[in-house]
Amino acid sequence: MIMRKIGALTLSLMFLTLVIKTSYADAAENPAEPELSAQSAVLFCPDNGEVIFQKSAHDKMKIASTTKIMTTLLTLEEAEKDDKVLEFTLDMVAEGSSMYLQDGNKLRLSDLAVGMMLASGNDGANAAAVTIGGSAEKFAEMMNKRAEEIGMNDTHFVTPSGLDYENHYSTAYDMALLMGEAMKNQDFAEIAKMKNGSVELIYPEGKILSYTNHNKLLSLYEYCIGGKTGFTKAAGRCLVTAAEKDGVTLIAVTLNAPSDWNDHINLYNYGFSLLESVEISKESLSVEVPVAGTGEKIKLVPDKNLTFVRKIGGQDFDIEENVRYYIPKFIYQPVMWDEPYGKAVVYLGNNKLESFLLFPENNSNE
Repeated sequence: MIMRKIGALTLSLMFLTLVIKTSYADAAENPAEPELSAQSAVLFCPDNGEVIFQKSAHDKMKIASTTKIMTTLLTLEEAEKDDKVLEFTLDMVAEGSSMYLQDGNKLRLSDLAVGMMLASGNDGANAAAVTIGGSAEKFAEMMNKRAEEIGMNDTHFVTPSGLDYENHYSTAYDMALLMGEAMKNQDFAEIAKMKNGSVELIYPEGKILSYTNHNKLLSLYEYCIGGKTGFTKAAGRCLVTAAEKDGVTLIAVTLNAPSDWNDHINLYNYGFSLLESVEISKESLSVEVPVAGTGEKIKLVPDKNLTFVRKIGGQDFDIEENVRYYIPKFIYQPVMWDEPYGKAVVYLGNNKLESFLLFPENNSNE
């Protein structure tokens, strides 16, 4: 009788252990979606264009100073062509947050980007708008044109700073697209990750203005690589950030989020638990082409490895199914070793991942 009870207890414990292990496995494969304070939010992967999580992500909302992501991007793109010296004037003064420019100060156009991204300077945004567009109204036209190019279909800009206007709005999804585009700009990415920064004025000569980045997520979350805060009473707390971990980049946007720092950490923890970065060597993507009249073949190799993001444990990458080669039937002598002979286009499902130029592999140089 006792042995039966022991046997039954053992079976019960084994069943309980199996249930617990299964529960953990299910939790690992299907982590619970984050609960957020935000009225609107999105978690976006710019590497593959996939929305990982969304909450009212296409609702048009006020975006406060996250607007300055666009203003800063346009400023840096203009500065790359002509980093002119500008003089700050009284018509550039703005209410709200400031980079502390004064009438008569002179500085480089690119320096405004530091003051906008770190100190959220409305004066810097106005100075950029007037310098680049001639007026805030003309600059807003430039902002809207750039938004259209990016694919921000539910966005309309009125002001360069983000102060509340009736017809000034965007969506969490559109702001994720904007941040993805902005982070492609190396100067923007460098400024966005600075915890502290400074601007040295040209006039008064030698005067330095120092700033601390309002984006506390740079300190609160080790994988954060940049972002922009925003707040007005009407918009609430707005936050757009980017994070990178193990080769996977994610962008999080929250609008009207009382607990935005926690929201972003929860979003990133969720996203990074689902995704992984995969690298395929360029040798694996090579293809052989006959050399006319010789009976020999030359291997064409991409100029770099392929990296892409997928769900953890996703389907293996099949080169025959996912790579399309656009190459000549023959290569004629003399072989031009430094010139491309066609290209390889890589797809994942219906999505185009990347395209590579194909160069002859010159084994004699190895």
